[in-house]
Amino acid sequence: MLIQKIVQELQDIPEDKLAELYDLIHYFRLGLSQEHTQPRTPGLLKGQLGDAFFEPLPEDELQQWE
Repeated sequence: MLIQKIVQELQDIPEDKLAELYDLIHYFRLGLSQEHTQPRTPGLLKGQLGDAFFEPLPEDELQQWE
């Protein structure tokens, strides 16, 4: 059964990583409930993007993403 496989995988995750996993599961579940209440309407963003949106990030900000 799939739930048993999930539980087995959870048992092999290091304790110091469980908070990250909890956040992932929690927000995934919240996203599922929003899918039913708010259908997504694809399309263009309302408003306009400023020129700064297209400028590259400063090097120190880029380093934070790595």
